[in-house]
Amino acid sequence: MGEDPRLAWRRSSYSTSGENCVEVTILASEVAFQGRGYAAVRDSKDPEGPKLILEGQAWRDLRHQIKAGTFDRR
Repeated sequence: MGEDPRLAWRRSSYSTSGENCVEVTILASEVAFQGRGYAAVRDSKDPEGPKLILEGQAWRDLRHQIKAGTFDRR
């Protein structure tokens, strides 16, 4: 199954070679479900694998929590 050419995946700027990397794409309204904004997140080492689909507000909330260090291992 081929990937939709309208999707522009971007790798996290925090990713380094061989490390845990994620990629994200913002789904345009013609690609997204019901015309609402969504983001898709995937493991860059498994681009054909599962994708996590988040509604716009959930994506913004997750980004805020990541930037705030909520998920950092201490």
